[in-house]
Amino acid sequence: MRIITWNCNMAFRKKADSILELSPDILIIQECENLEKLKFDTKPTSSFWYGENPNKGVGVFSFSEYQFEVLDNHNLNFKNVIPLRVFRENEEFILFAIWANNPKDKDGQYVTQVWKAIHFYEELINEQSTLLIGDFNSNTIWDKPKRIGNHSDVVSKLKLKGIKSVYHVFNKQEHGKEINSTLFMYRHENKPYHIDYCFASSDFIRKLKTVEIGLHSKWCSLSDHVPVIIDFDL
Repeated sequence: MRIITWNCNMAFRKKADSILELSPDILIIQECENLEKLKFDTKPTSSFWYGENPNKGVGVFSFSEYQFEVLDNHNLNFKNVIPLRVFRENEEFILFAIWANNPKDKDGQYVTQVWKAIHFYEELINEQSTLLIGDFNSNTIWDKPKRIGNHSDVVSKLKLKGIKSVYHVFNKQEHGKEINSTLFMYRHENKPYHIDYCFASSDFIRKLKTVEIGLHSKWCSLSDHVPVIIDFDL
């Protein structure tokens, strides 16, 4: 299974062909237009979109046998952390499609959204069959020591359930010391940050094949983010 997350920096209808060249089975797109605005040469077999702005939400697309079903307990207090049941014959798992961005939350509009969500969805987030993937808008380098719910808190909380970042496992790197970047502020190569992640439960980690981060030189004309491409041997 190849799963890709990418913050497309809006206007996904003009950029979809570029990401589809990477042959995703499942695609998670942040800052994506709603489904009515999108046209694909290769139509997805299953689609889901959520957002308050029709031009800027979270899109999840299958180009495989996988189907999606949003869970009834999707909590709109942290709206862009979206729990989905992903399934095909004889297989299913929970996927949280994430764009940690909620300006209405005065407690914290970025990684705090994820922190709140992993507590609310405690029973859903298990040591098996769980993925949390997307734009977390966070990194350990921005931790505020006295603030509960920073990036390191999220990492530690998920680790208790055997859920780890596939990039860090695959590359044997520590949070905050990433060699590869997923965001280039204002698309400038000299302003790199690592803020996009796929956290996976232990069963997925055991089947992890590769993790690839897109190159700035290829993607900077399309977005300030580059895609994160993960292959599992399922």
